[in-house]
Amino acid sequence: MSAEIVPFDWARMLLGDAPPLFLLEIVFRTAVIFLWLVFLLRVTGKRGLAQLSPLELAIVIGLGSAAGDPMFYPEVPLLHAMLVLALVVGLQRLLSHLVIRSEHVETFIEGLPVELVRDGVLRGEALQRANLSREDLFERLRAQGVRQLGEVQRAYFEQDGALSVFTHPHDPPPGLPVVPPWDLEPPRALPPGDPYRGPLACLGCGALRGAEASGQQDAGQLATTDPPVCTCGGARWTPATTDPLAGPRD
Repeated sequence: MSAEIVPFDWARMLLGDAPPLFLLEIVFRTAVIFLWLVFLLRVTGKRGLAQLSPLELAIVIGLGSAAGDPMFYPEVPLLHAMLVLALVVGLQRLLSHLVIRSEHVETFIEGLPVELVRDGVLRGEALQRANLSREDLFERLRAQGVRQLGEVQRAYFEQDGALSVFTHPHDPPPGLPVVPPWDLEPPRALPPGDPYRGPLACLGCGALRGAEASGQQDAGQLATTDPPVCTCGGARWTPATTDPLAGPRD
């Protein structure tokens, strides 16, 4: 192949063997592939975006692919690659403008924030829509210093894949422990019929049952001897705690 290639053949380097009308086809092909890439990235969900929006990730992939091939493939003309790069940047600028001008376009491209936790209780359907498992959420909460779900007033899965957490500033109520990681030390599940004095937390969603859940001050009141099924469908309960790392649970 080296004998067939003439170094610094400007006609080959810039245009290749394709006719000039092929440049128009490149415009069409680039637009189709870029928009398809944005759509696919939007469908994959925010979890895999690594805090980049689908539009930002699409331009990174598009620019990387277009810039890499002409660097070492002699059959890829420079002018074609330069046109693709300019088109990718132009499409990104156009979509960014549409995102600013149109709320519908912004929602389609960027998505919407998802509320994952409200007043210490997990929202199961929201976790499914965000493509997150309970363990994934707990890992992100631990990274922000959260020890138990009762500390969390609201937790939002943002459009860029980040987690925004709003906690009680003072004296948070007890809740479902998220530390230690459940893979290392799962919470103690109370057997049915086991009497326990104090608030209980559902192992499925973190909803409370007992004195604290009902607003009573008597922490020694018997929470239940046979916990019912939670509204989330779970039937396994564990002692709720204000600080799972402070010592033995109540």
